[in-house]
Amino acid sequence: MLKNLTTTHVGGPAQQLVTATSEAELAQAVAAADTAGHDVLLIGGGSNLVISDEGYPGVAVQIATRGLHLDEQPNGKVLLRAAAGENWDTTVEYSLAEGLSGLEALSGIPGCTGATPVQNVGAYGADISQTLAWVRAYDRQSNQVLKLDNSELGFAYRDSVIKRTSTNGSPRYVVLEVAFLLTRENESAPIRFAELARRLGVEAGERADALEVRQTVLDLRRSKGMVFDARDADSHSTGSFFTNPIVESSVMGKLPENAPSYPAEQAGFLKLSAAWLIDQAGFGKGYGLEGTEGFALAGGRASLSTKHTLAITNRGEATAQDIVAIARAVRAGVQQRFGIELVNEPLLIGLAF
Repeated sequence: MLKNLTTTHVGGPAQQLVTATSEAELAQAVAAADTAGHDVLLIGGGSNLVISDEGYPGVAVQIATRGLHLDEQPNGKVLLRAAAGENWDTTVEYSLAEGLSGLEALSGIPGCTGATPVQNVGAYGADISQTLAWVRAYDRQSNQVLKLDNSELGFAYRDSVIKRTSTNGSPRYVVLEVAFLLTRENESAPIRFAELARRLGVEAGERADALEVRQTVLDLRRSKGMVFDARDADSHSTGSFFTNPIVESSVMGKLPENAPSYPAEQAGFLKLSAAWLIDQAGFGKGYGLEGTEGFALAGGRASLSTKHTLAITNRGEATAQDIVAIARAVRAGVQQRFGIELVNEPLLIGLAF
């Protein structure tokens, strides 16, 4: 069952499941499925997937490649190369153990390293585009392995060329290896997120001890149920289910004065807090649990996290439909209250939304 390969623990069987432990096996499995005309679902850490209870009518390829390597560069720089199947937090932990700075604010994010450039994974003011040097990927159209530099990946908020480019509905590029250009020093990259800076006792833009930054980020994420723990139902989710909406600046005039907003990359636009919108639309922490307004919706099997309104959690016996029911209710409520449509961050496989 594919549910055993995801952090939400929902999803039925695949028509065929292949586990690839080497780059050659990974490329061959995808090429064979393409040649046979089968649909392909790539699964890394399963932290960004909600799979239908009916399963997947194609070939699911589990990416289980491993390998971490350092290449020394001039001027105190080091290239950290990681196989796509490496656990992301293991990659971050390894970088810090080697005395490298740059990835510490991205500690604790679940999933595999190869998935991080796909949607430009980010947290606490940092994202992958800030340190990624290049990606090696199998191109399903040309049947070749290509090297894509940072400038070729078209990074944006939770977006990249890899995410946008598809073949028969699934990614054209299959990430094989990711390389990060890091600095050999004990200080962190500049702290860009106000809450993290406060916890560290520094001003935004200042640096701190990189190991301390990692531990502080892990503590923050655990307090919100955002570090996967088999014993904590609040972490049995895809993490943030919705992205923060990016809207024209004029929209702020239609929102309450206390609505938080942040600068967006595009001039004339702002980024809103999806968590704030969800809460203010009447969907508090634990929405969907017994005693809350939405209890009957999923019978308490699924709910918003009791620690963070952005996460939709499996309380133990949830189905994929339960997860999506909560998501639909939240999306509709925010649309009705604020006129803003939330966009899902995880991939929904075989599910109408």
